[in-house]
Amino acid sequence: QVQLEESGGGLVQAGGSLSLSCVASGRTVSSLAMGWFRQAPGKEREFVAAVSRGGGQTAYAESVKGRFTVSRDNVKSTVYLRMNSLKSDDTAVYYCAAHGRWGMRTDVGEYDYWGQGTQVTVSS
Repeated sequence: QVQLEESGGGLVQAGGSLSLSCVASGRTVSSLAMGWFRQAPGKEREFVAAVSRGGGQTAYAESVKGRFTVSRDNVKSTVYLRMNSLKSDDTAVYYCAAHGRWGMRTDVGEYDYWGQGTQVTVSS
C-alpha cells in the first residue's frame, strides 16, 4: 500500500506563488508515476500535472502550463508542485496521486493512490 501526504497549501494573493509537497511512503517511490489534481467546490476533480518515474518527463493541463512546475526527488520520496502567477481560478483542494503503470496519465481513474488533499486559496 502507498501513503501520500500533501503539505504546503494556504492562502495567497493573486499573482503570488506557492509550493506544494507530497511525501510518499509504503513503496519504492521510483516505481511510481506521480500526478497532481485539483478539485474546486462544485466541480469535478481535474488533472493539473504529472511527472514520470524518473522525473525526466512532465505533463501539464493547458490552464497551468507556463505557470506551474512539477518535479520530484526520489531520494526524499517527495514530489513538488511549484505554482507561480496564481489566479483566483486556481483555488481548489490539491491532491497528490500515484500509479504504478508505465507512462504518465491524466485521468483520475488511472491513479491508484491518493493523498488527503491540501487547500489552496487565491484571493483576488
